[in-house]
Amino acid sequence: MSRNKLVAVGLLLWYLAVSVWMAQAPVDPQFWLLASILPALFVVLLVATHRILPFSHTSYALITAFLTLHTIGVHYTYAEVPVGLWMDKALHLGRNHFDRIVHFSFGFLLAYPMEELFRLSASIRGWVVYYLPVMTVLGLSGLWEIIESWVARAVHPELGVTYLGSQGDIWDAQKDMAAALYGALLSMTILLILRALRGAETTLESEAAFSE
Repeated sequence: MSRNKLVAVGLLLWYLAVSVWMAQAPVDPQFWLLASILPALFVVLLVATHRILPFSHTSYALITAFLTLHTIGVHYTYAEVPVGLWMDKALHLGRNHFDRIVHFSFGFLLAYPMEELFRLSASIRGWVVYYLPVMTVLGLSGLWEIIESWVARAVHPELGVTYLGSQGDIWDAQKDMAAALYGALLSMTILLILRALRGAETTLESEAAFSE
């Protein structure tokens, strides 16, 4: 088995192990089931298309990191994740902000795999390759909030409130989308800076070789 395949299989096994662990006695079983459907379908899609659209080790690792955070969140329900409760108590935030962390991570961790997908599958170059992942993150964040509202209306009111996870904040959906946007912008900015530095180093090396 090649090294690429070993890494991909290892990350998949990690996600499956975390999912099985977090499936044990979730705080709200119905919420856990509803919130786990889309990630499971996403993983199935990645497995089914890995030969046609293979991602880099970095992209698979970033995707796995995001899915791990989401899996932890749906086990406890986002409003009850212990880390978020500890942060609220220590920093007096007024609410459990673990959901904000995950939304920010959605943009920060998944913008690069999106950039890779656009760059390799559509041969996009220039500033557009950094613009499209940011806009895609923002669009998917908005779509997720719409899907959440549909589910909240389709189930009983108590679960609907839990599923939305607004914790009494009327601007929760907009803040979640903004967090994902900030994460994507930061990710693409870091990527742009790293590539600029790498390009400068390559230029200096070429000039040094030529001068010799």
